[in-house]
Amino acid sequence: MTEDSETPVEARVGEALRERNETVAVAESCTGGLVGSLLTDVPGSSDYFDRSVVSYSYDAKQELLAVSREALDAHGAVSEPVADEMARAVRDTAGTDWGVATTGVAGPTGGSPETPVGTVYIAVAHAAPWESGDSDCAVSHYEFEGDRAEVKERIAGRALSDLLAAVQEE
Repeated sequence: MTEDSETPVEARVGEALRERNETVAVAESCTGGLVGSLLTDVPGSSDYFDRSVVSYSYDAKQELLAVSREALDAHGAVSEPVADEMARAVRDTAGTDWGVATTGVAGPTGGSPETPVGTVYIAVAHAAPWESGDSDCAVSHYEFEGDRAEVKERIAGRALSDLLAAVQEE
């Protein structure tokens, strides 16, 4: 597999998934479909990319991904528990090997002292073989600076980098 840093991360993700014959689905909030768009910029991405679900509102998170009311009430949409539920749900409903979720505050407004603009939670869920008990999900918290478009681009790139690292570790 190419480790060339000149190769876009979305192409490196594709190579890694194709080599392993694995698939991915994405649940996006703050990135609004950008992660899925980047993945589908790669020719042949249909070999490994299943879908991107844009679940921007609380209602969409509940209706499309069955994110629990309890997680949304207790922690808010921009939280580790919600990112975790989103990634697991998109992985499981799509029947893919990997699920990736982004939920954050892209700005320029919408932040708070506890959750400033640029805050994001990115989750990467992996489906292990049935009855192995090894399926898991890792959630990372980041804070990015920049205008709305820059923050969204940074989040999408980080989500793909996190996915690539998880695939390569597996």
